[in-house]
Amino acid sequence: MDGVILTPLKQINNIKGNIFHAMKKNDEGFEGFGEAYFSTINKDDIKGWKKHTKMTLNLIVPIGEIEFVVFNGLNNEYFTVRLSQNNYKRLTVKPNLWLAFRGIGTNNMLLNLANLEHDINESETIAIDKIKYEW
Repeated sequence: MDGVILTPLKQINNIKGNIFHAMKKNDEGFEGFGEAYFSTINKDDIKGWKKHTKMTLNLIVPIGEIEFVVFNGLNNEYFTVRLSQNNYKRLTVKPNLWLAFRGIGTNNMLLNLANLEHDINESETIAIDKIKYEW
């Protein structure tokens, strides 16, 4: 889907604790740094739909498993992916695409490396039933 990048990420196993790469400034999808935050989601709960008008998201799931759905309202196209330690990748979502996500595992956490600081006036949110998707 145009505006979506899925990037495999490196994991380094260590007997004292593993290392999970997230992003470097020369990676595809890096468009500057505005803020980083972690978000959790409970098993079977769904967050969304949200569309950013300027912000690029870079989503990584180091703990648990989360299903992401990106919807392009201009051509009614969907992109879906489940991210976890077993499918350790970074999902980059460019502006003007709708995003929702669902917790699959029992403990789920994502990291978002955004190019802009949060601005409440920079995004739109609609109810989950406004975009038809079979979860």
